[in-house]
Amino acid sequence: MNPLIITVAPVGAELTPDQTPHLVITPKKLGEVARKIREAGASIIHVHVRNDDGSNTHEVERFRDAYEEIRKNGDLIVQFSSGGAIGMTPEERSLPLQLKPEMATLTCGSVNFGDDIFENSFPIMRGILSAMDKYGVKPELEIFDKGHLSNARKLEGEGLLTFPQHVDFVLGVPGGLDASVQNLCDLVDDLPAGCTWSVAGVGRMQLTLAMVAIAMGGHVRVGLEDNIYYSKGRLATNEELVARVVRIAAEAGRPVATPAEARQILGVNPLDWKGTGQKVGTP
Repeated sequence: MNPLIITVAPVGAELTPDQTPHLVITPKKLGEVARKIREAGASIIHVHVRNDDGSNTHEVERFRDAYEEIRKNGDLIVQFSSGGAIGMTPEERSLPLQLKPEMATLTCGSVNFGDDIFENSFPIMRGILSAMDKYGVKPELEIFDKGHLSNARKLEGEGLLTFPQHVDFVLGVPGGLDASVQNLCDLVDDLPAGCTWSVAGVGRMQLTLAMVAIAMGGHVRVGLEDNIYYSKGRLATNEELVARVVRIAAEAGRPVATPAEARQILGVNPLDWKGTGQKVGTP
């Protein structure tokens, strides 16, 4: 079977420090987590950043500091979130793309998010895609509902996307599509030809959908952004969640991709920045 790409979302935008002591706040700590998850078997790190008080930020220098700390600690594919947090403007959400991460997420439609609305109108999506194109950032299409695949096809029709793309199904967000095996299979069946895909199961369904993705030949996203528990009542670390997926994949006979192999699978350029003091996002 094709090598399994494991993405880790260690921070997120909604998790608060009182929910788990393992929430990463500072860029330095994020770099340390990047090293641990790389050693455990991850290929991609999905990056949100926080201020020192734990609040969300999309401030460019904070992303720059985080990016540099990650690079000091290994060769993971660095994927920025362009979603930010509820209430951020589209301009705020796009600003860190000027640092030229290898990848960034593009949520392909608005969705209820608990009591709030995560807004991703077509003007917002077009603006974020324009910034990605400007800075040479490869998108990952985030799909919270089946209609989001139709939206992605519309963006392709407008010439803003070309398929195949890498797609991440985010299932189980309150207000989005339920995290069920049936829904995952339905989404995979509806993918444009040639797309690669991963699944992020929110909460207790993270493990179930990870196992299904391994068997189906897809890829997996884990991490505290989506699920803070290893088992009922027992808080997890990001590296533990990766290690469990690696063990399950081994039992299934599925090799785990290195970051270099993941770059090849996803069509991401080989890493050419060695973390030797050069500022990221500069020539």
